[in-house]
Amino acid sequence: MSCGEPHETDCSEVLDHLYEFLDSEMPEGDRDKIKVHFDECSPCLEKYGLEQAVKKLVKRCCGHDDVPTDLRAKVLGRLDLIRSGQAVPEHDVTASPASPAAPASSTPTPQES
Repeated sequence: MSCGEPHETDCSEVLDHLYEFLDSEMPEGDRDKIKVHFDECSPCLEKYGLEQAVKKLVKRCCGHDDVPTDLRAKVLGRLDLIRSGQAVPEHDVTASPASPAAPASSTPTPQES
């Protein structure tokens, strides 16, 4: 999306980082550049408003689910590994070590019988 007007920060860059902006997960200097862009660009401001409304709706409808403690610990542990630059295991973080994935069924199909 582009409004066709030249900006210090390009529309595509603003939209690529929109969720980081919405979640306050970017440096303040970058946030300031995006705020300036929104002041100048009504299509990007409209997109921001739409995404902000969707985010609020999702939070209102789905924000009350409790996350299991063990899942939270596994996800946080994996994030720590990623941040430290260590290799991240490829296995499913939601799988419990005590209950590995179920093996493929060995029951013969009617065609095999």
